Amino acid sequence: MTTNIRIIAGAVVVEAELEATPCGKTIAAALPITASPNEWGDEFYFQVPVHMPLDDTATWTVKVGDIGYWPPGDAIAIFFGPTPLSSGSDPVPASEVNLIGRITGDPTALKKTKGTSSIRIEQIA
Repeated sequence: MTTNIRIIAGAVVVEAELEATPCGKTIAAALPITASPNEWGDEFYFQVPVHMPLDDTATWTVKVGDIGYWPPGDAIAIFFGPTPLSSGSDPVPASEVNLIGRITGDPTALKKTKGTSSIRIEQIA
């Protein structure tokens, strides 16, 4: 069963869900998380208090709206458009990520929040 979450970046709020994988469940248990995001093209990534290895969801292939966990940085990666490694409209992560969730609202709304100093992920009760 998925965990429903909201991502708050500046004045933009998007709803999403975390998958019931071991990595997704570990991230869900650490919520709420507030961080100062880094940007890599149309991707926010930020360190979280979770340390997990690559798992059977690990991939280089992500879509706009996917949420990944990036083990080298103990970080969540939220993909809302192309990244510097993209050759088309799909994002490409810097290295493999565990797929942990997906934005269920409009992921491109996060483009309006580039430059934000804070991002928060919280569970929807």
